[in-house]
Amino acid sequence: MQLPALFIAQTRSLLGEEVFGQLAEALQQEPPVSIRLNGRHARPESALLQAPVPWCADGYYLTERLTFTFDPLFHAGCYYVQEASSMFVEQVLKQYVTEPAVMLDLCAAPGGKSTHARSMLPEGSLLVANEVMRNRSQILSENLTKWGHPGVVVTNNDPADFATLGEFFDVVLTDVPCSGEGMFRKDPVAVDEWSPENVEICWQRQRRILADIWPCLRPGGLLIYSTCTYNIKEDEENVRWMQQEFGAESLAVEVPAEWGITGNLLPHTVPTGADAAVCAGFPVYRFLPHRTKGEGFFLAALRKPGGTTGDDYGVSKKSNKKNNAKTVSSVSKEQLSVAREWLLQPEMFEFLVEGASVAAFPKGYIDELSSLRRSLRVIQAGIDLGVAKGKDFIPGHALAMSRAYRRGSFPEQEVSYEQAIAYLRKESVTLPVEAARGYVLLTYKDIPLGFVKNIGNRANNLYPQEWRIRSGYLPEKLLLL
Repeated sequence: MQLPALFIAQTRSLLGEEVFGQLAEALQQEPPVSIRLNGRHARPESALLQAPVPWCADGYYLTERLTFTFDPLFHAGCYYVQEASSMFVEQVLKQYVTEPAVMLDLCAAPGGKSTHARSMLPEGSLLVANEVMRNRSQILSENLTKWGHPGVVVTNNDPADFATLGEFFDVVLTDVPCSGEGMFRKDPVAVDEWSPENVEICWQRQRRILADIWPCLRPGGLLIYSTCTYNIKEDEENVRWMQQEFGAESLAVEVPAEWGITGNLLPHTVPTGADAAVCAGFPVYRFLPHRTKGEGFFLAALRKPGGTTGDDYGVSKKSNKKNNAKTVSSVSKEQLSVAREWLLQPEMFEFLVEGASVAAFPKGYIDELSSLRRSLRVIQAGIDLGVAKGKDFIPGHALAMSRAYRRGSFPEQEVSYEQAIAYLRKESVTLPVEAARGYVLLTYKDIPLGFVKNIGNRANNLYPQEWRIRSGYLPEKLLLL
């Protein structure tokens, strides 16, 4: 890889000759591959899990890159392919979010940090995952559906659209678009597109995003700022700007020295006068590939002034009125009653009927959902239970993926690897003659894959068309978890 000459000069000036040489050498090496397991499933016993990621309880480095596209367990939400350094968000949530909270992941696609945050938030929390690009928001929705937690809303909005919500969120994660220097060895496009001019565009865009979303964080709330770049304009200087502009308090995260995380790289000179006390020595966390096993990553945690000053970020209750608008329903009371019994704790959910569709949403956050729908473009909320079609009720794929699903609500049929791949390609699947008729949940290694409708001579495949494996071949060498 040929690094841009101006990037070399800039980063050498930032790190010094010796450290830059170590970084440049690391950037010529193959990047590690890491995954994060979904804690709702049993940990797989696999020799391919090389070693744990030190700062993530469910993170593992792999000995080799898996054939992810052709691994049914990947499609079933058993794990997420995530860069190891970015899993450090876990430490902030562990140390600072100890009570149920309403959290926003503002720039969330494709969903690595969202699925991770949803796993780490205390029970009884709500996650709003947003993506401004419509096509990427669909990918985000897919990944969160497969992760299986019901306390999720997915939105497709510009950061400025959140303004009407007011001080709505207890926690905001801003993994902002950046110049991507930290991804050079994984993404050749990032190298080709890098320029000092792009860095200038990025830090200005980042400040606009932060200025748009800061009013939506409640007093005492937590903002997590992260990038995958090295330069201080997009990193430390933006944190210092938040301190000066918003009065944000930088928070320390406890980390062992052996993790090899680097701190603040700002020059020792700081502004004189009142700003000096605010800006001197604030904590930030940098991941440099020659010191930590992963890609380049930067993180800072900040608290908004006012409100709670301790470490717990409890939900600030709001007095939103429910949206009582009536919608025409084609779902019978009997169908709704049956759908309720598909969940482990139906009393914990509000059942939302819109036309022929039924969704289950955590009862404690109905007011918040109503506010989100009035202000934002909501593309997913809670669990899509299914669709009524005449007297029939077709179960939704999200139900099969959900941890709230009551196993045994439908007959189950274990399938082979070949059958699983055919199902994930949206091909027809033939079940044994003794298999139950009607709606059947297919499982692979006892993990739910999704539903079919078995009519005897064939089983109609109910896997979402837009999620199917499009490749028609199998690699000669398969590496599966």
